[in-house]
Amino acid sequence: MNQSSKSRWMKTAAGYTAGLLFGLGLAVSGMTDPARVVGFLDVAGVWDPTLMFVLGGAVVTTFIGYRLVFECSAPLLGSVFQLPTKRELDAKLLGGAALFGIGWGLSGFCPGPAIASIGGLSLPLLAMLVTMVLGWFAAKRMAVP
Repeated sequence: MNQSSKSRWMKTAAGYTAGLLFGLGLAVSGMTDPARVVGFLDVAGVWDPTLMFVLGGAVVTTFIGYRLVFECSAPLLGSVFQLPTKRELDAKLLGGAALFGIGWGLSGFCPGPAIASIGGLSLPLLAMLVTMVLGWFAAKRMAVP
């Protein structure tokens, strides 16, 4: 196995490992249960604060992780860090965020937990996944070349 092939294999393995850990974290925290998410969004009813703790844990982990990672000159499995360069808010970003929030509130699923929940496929989950894929195609068609 040559160096390029080994590097590509390591990147792929690292990606799958990160995805597996993310999915397991969603399952263990209960975020694959749409009722829990809808319960968090129902501030006027029976409010479930679980999602706040999961999101808080993610923010703390990201805050610490970025500080540790940026002490390195380059990523472990790459040559440079790939960071977003666009910093302004525009109609596409705000519209996409609004559509994401509406879909999340209506279904109780965001993309990560939805994909992690495929093993227990239900009609509402299938509807959410189909509309998510349709949204990807619509976004691709509307993208400026």
